[in-house]
Amino acid sequence: MLLKRFLLAAFVLLTVTACAHDDAAMLSPPEAYARVQAGTLTLIDVRHADEWRETGVARGALRIDMTNTQGEAGFVRQAMTQMSGDRNAPIGLLGRSSNRAANASKVLREAGFTRVFVIQEGMLGSSGGPGWIARGLPVDPCPAC
Repeated sequence: MLLKRFLLAAFVLLTVTACAHDDAAMLSPPEAYARVQAGTLTLIDVRHADEWRETGVARGALRIDMTNTQGEAGFVRQAMTQMSGDRNAPIGLLGRSSNRAANASKVLREAGFTRVFVIQEGMLGSSGGPGWIARGLPVDPCPAC
């Protein structure tokens, strides 16, 4: 009985994660970096501080931990502050592999943000590709994170 519950929970989790990706607009890491450099995209790294310390942070990215101590509402408030209240400004979300970024995208879109992109592959790569770091895109160390 316990195994059946576990398998059902795993199936539901995988389905929800897959659906989150289906709704999200995607950008490749090189395209995201080009947009950041052009000033047409605000990049937000939604990973944890220990991950920022371990790998560094994508150059030009803001750091807003998706697992805010005040929950999703705290994450949305921080994003609103960083975006000066502009829910129509383009935002790119970067996670470890893109799952967390897809979840953050859903949260922001539900809060009224209209131009939210998930950075495919994340910092460390996924089944979609090698990731920000392996592609040789610039990373800034974050020892004080």
